[in-house]
Amino acid sequence: MKEEIVNNLDNPKQLEKLYRNDRRSFKQAFDSIYHDFKDTQIVQVWNERLNFDNEKISWGNKYELLFIVIASFLAGLFAKIPEFLPIDAEFFYERNTAFIIFPLLIAYFAWRQKNSLKSIAVTSVILLASCCYINFLPNDNKSDTLALACIHLPLFIWTVLGFSFVGNTRKDYRRWLDFLKYNGDCIVITTIILIAGIVLTFISLGLFSMIDLNIEDFYLRYVVVWGIAASPIVGTYLVLTNPQLVSRVSPVIAKVFTPLVLVTLIVYLVAVMGTGKDPFHDRDFLLVFNILLIAVMAIILFSIVATSKQDGSNIGLFLLLSLAVVTVIVNGTALSAIVYRTSEWGISPNRLAVLGSNILIMSHLLVLTYGLFRTIRNRSRIVFVEKSIAYFLPLYGLWTIFVTFTFPLLFNFQ
Repeated sequence: MKEEIVNNLDNPKQLEKLYRNDRRSFKQAFDSIYHDFKDTQIVQVWNERLNFDNEKISWGNKYELLFIVIASFLAGLFAKIPEFLPIDAEFFYERNTAFIIFPLLIAYFAWRQKNSLKSIAVTSVILLASCCYINFLPNDNKSDTLALACIHLPLFIWTVLGFSFVGNTRKDYRRWLDFLKYNGDCIVITTIILIAGIVLTFISLGLFSMIDLNIEDFYLRYVVVWGIAASPIVGTYLVLTNPQLVSRVSPVIAKVFTPLVLVTLIVYLVAVMGTGKDPFHDRDFLLVFNILLIAVMAIILFSIVATSKQDGSNIGLFLLLSLAVVTVIVNGTALSAIVYRTSEWGISPNRLAVLGSNILIMSHLLVLTYGLFRTIRNRSRIVFVEKSIAYFLPLYGLWTIFVTFTFPLLFNFQ
C-alpha cells in the first residue's frame, strides 16, 4: 500500500480508489510516508482529510436510520415472545438469547456491506438450522451437553456475525481486526447507552411516583426490555456512522486496563499460592480460573487491536507481553488441572470442553507471546501478531461448532 500511494501521488483518481478499497490500510500507510512528502500539496490535502476531527454527530442516510429503527423494534419484539406465545420463559431465553440480537446485526452488516446473495442465503440457512437445532434438543436441566450447547451457540453465531461484517473481504486479515475493534467500540458505546438508560429509568419512575402514578410494571416490562434489546443495535449504528465517538476512547481504555489487569493477575496468583487453593481438586475454583483466563485473553486481543501501530513507545507492547506471559502461567495451571482431573475421573462433556478450549487458548497465547517479543525488538513484526489474531478467530468458531453440534450426540445428550 505504501509503494502504491507514493507511485500515485500525481494520480488523484487512483489515490481515491486505493482509499475506498481499504481505508484503514491507506491511513496507516499514508501516516508512515507523510513526513517524507509533507511539502507536497496533494499530501497536505490528504493529511487534512484523513485527520480532520468531525465533531458533529452523523445520523447516516434515512434508509439506514429506518433499518435501525425497525431492527430495534424487532429485537424488543423477539425478546417479548414468551409473553405473546405459550412458551416457557426460562426455556426460551436459555436457548434463544443469541437470536434476539445477532441475526438483526448480521442482516444489517449484510445490507451495509452489500454481501452477495449466495453469502446471505448461506448465512440465513445457518441461522435457521441453528435455531431449530438448539430448540429441539431434549429439555433436560441436568444435561451437561445442553448447557454447553447453550453457552457455545452464541459464540458460534458471533463468528457468523464476523463473516457478515467482513463481507467479501474475508481473506483480508485486517478486516477481522476491524471486526474485533468494532466489538470493543460497540461494548463501550452500548455500556454508555445502558448507563444513560438506567439514569432515565430512575428519573422517570421517580417523577411519575410523585404524582401518584405507578408505571413501574409497564416501564420494566416494555420500555426497559425494548431498550436493552435495542441498545447493541443502536450502539453498532453509532460506532459505524460516527467512528470518532470512540476511536480515541478504546485505545485509552486499553492502555489503562492493561497494567491494571497485569497487576491484579499477579497479586491474585500470589494470593492463590498463599491461601493454598487447589484447582486440581476444587472444581469451582477451576471454573473461576478458566473464566479469568477467557476474560484476560479477551483483554489482550482487544488491547492489541486498539493499540496504534504508530505509537513510538514500547511500554505498551512490553505490558502486553508481560500480561501474555502471566496469562500463559494461568493457562498452564488450568490446563494441568483439567488434564489431571480427566486422568483421575475420566472424560465428561464439561472436562472435554474445558480441555479443548484451554489447548486452543494456550496455542494462541504462545503464538501471541512469541509475536509480541519479536515486535518489541522490531516494530514491523506487529503484522505477525495481527495475523495470528485474525487467523485464530475461525479456529475458535470451529471449536464452538464442535461443542454445540457434536457433543450432545457424542455423549448421548447427557
